[in-house]
Amino acid sequence: MKIVEPCFEILAMDDGAEILRRIETAGRVCYKSEDRITPGSASGFVRKLMRSGHHSVIEHTGATVRIVCDRGVTHELVRHRLASYSQESTRYANYGREKFGREITVIKPCFWPEDSPEYALWHKAMLAAEQAYLTLAAAGASAQQARCVLPTSLKTEIVVTCNLREWRHIFEMRCAPGAHPQMRQVALPLLAQMHKRAPEIFAEIFAKFENDISQKFL
Repeated sequence: MKIVEPCFEILAMDDGAEILRRIETAGRVCYKSEDRITPGSASGFVRKLMRSGHHSVIEHTGATVRIVCDRGVTHELVRHRLASYSQESTRYANYGREKFGREITVIKPCFWPEDSPEYALWHKAMLAAEQAYLTLAAAGASAQQARCVLPTSLKTEIVVTCNLREWRHIFEMRCAPGAHPQMRQVALPLLAQMHKRAPEIFAEIFAKFENDISQKFL
């Protein structure tokens, strides 16, 4: 059995200048002020849009992110309807095959120290789930049959694409102190990366969670 930490990779997102250019181009159509576009006008225009709450304009640009996490986290992610998802399928990925090392991979829980009784119990349960899965697979069960014994901690990969307005909504919900710790473990550093690329879009959300981000990830 392999135990890994969650991680993410931004697969597609325009650089900051292109994001601002596209939003300004679209937004100025609303006010018919295209004649006011200058080499330095986009940043101030977008900041004004964000302050005024005219957030529909930032739907004209987005980002695609590949996230490695446990399946419980993906159950929360896919509740965000205005997004597209492609996820590793346990119906077709047979972890009993050599391709996967004949083992399952699980995400390490961030809320239990490795020397705690809770972590020891979790580890024992993961080994038992792996053994049950591999035994079923060896007996001829298909991947979609054997998966019924797989744990929520199973590592999965999911590609998420949505516009920047929806990413803001995701961060507002999934970075909050009341969100699941393993969800925050992915969402907080991802917010930091997107803020670095497009500060005009994410400034006030980043400021809200900056202390948590700096304490945990910076």
